[in-house]
Amino acid sequence: MPKLKTQKSASKRVKITSSGKAIKRAAGQGHFNARERGETTMNKRRDVSLSTPTARTVKRLLPYA
Repeated sequence: MPKLKTQKSASKRVKITSSGKAIKRAAGQGHFNARERGETTMNKRRDVSLSTPTARTVKRLLPYA
């Protein structure tokens, strides 16, 4: 069977942990952040775990992760 190709766009955005969870950066950090509350800004600094259906799709795009 031939080797499977990794979807590069997914591999640059998502990390698969050793326990199998998919982690990504919080969205909306680019600009216009001064208008947000401090609590929102702090929450955006943390990594976000993907939902189960989305994680399943991402793992299919990353065959060797």
